[in-house]
Amino acid sequence: MIQNIIFDFGGVFVNLDTEAVPRGLRNYGLTAPGPDLISLSERYEKGELDSKTFLACAQKAIPGSQADEIREIWNQTIAYFPLERLDFLSKLKESGRYRMFLLSNTNALHIEQVQENMGKDVFEKFRGCFEAFYLSHEIGMRKPDPEIFSFVLKTNALQPENTLFIDDTQEHIASASRLGIKTWHLAVEKESILELDKYLY
Repeated sequence: MIQNIIFDFGGVFVNLDTEAVPRGLRNYGLTAPGPDLISLSERYEKGELDSKTFLACAQKAIPGSQADEIREIWNQTIAYFPLERLDFLSKLKESGRYRMFLLSNTNALHIEQVQENMGKDVFEKFRGCFEAFYLSHEIGMRKPDPEIFSFVLKTNALQPENTLFIDDTQEHIASASRLGIKTWHLAVEKESILELDKYLY
């Protein structure tokens, strides 16, 4: 029986424009983020770089770019937050049936954009639905590394067989599954978190 639920953030709750960065990079003659930019992004998500350093390093990887231009392109990834998802989450919390956690690969710039898009009151209500709110850049780990799942399980004394992890990235799902955690690979184009009941077995 599921007693605990670990939710991803982007894609599961907040809609993402996954083509925003590749689309923006085309203005600088790049068709997609190269290995250097991908590595930089992952280090930023682990909190190894602050935002100023990330933007400065990204400028070197994107010839002819300016820091404010990179910030704009970067943050266009964050789209809108459907309020029916907050209503659903609030009711789930009020039911008292599950311990609820958030586990997100993210960074300081994206979280700032999320708060701006959602508004302070909505964001705080959303955050308050969770027993713990784990952001990769704050805890120094990122999915799919097994250590991040082990950290959440151990810190909160969760049993993997009683825990459901929901994410829209297959690589993250596979990593959690190897630790015995129940999973739902949410297909964002076909499914919604509002269908959660189907996976609470």
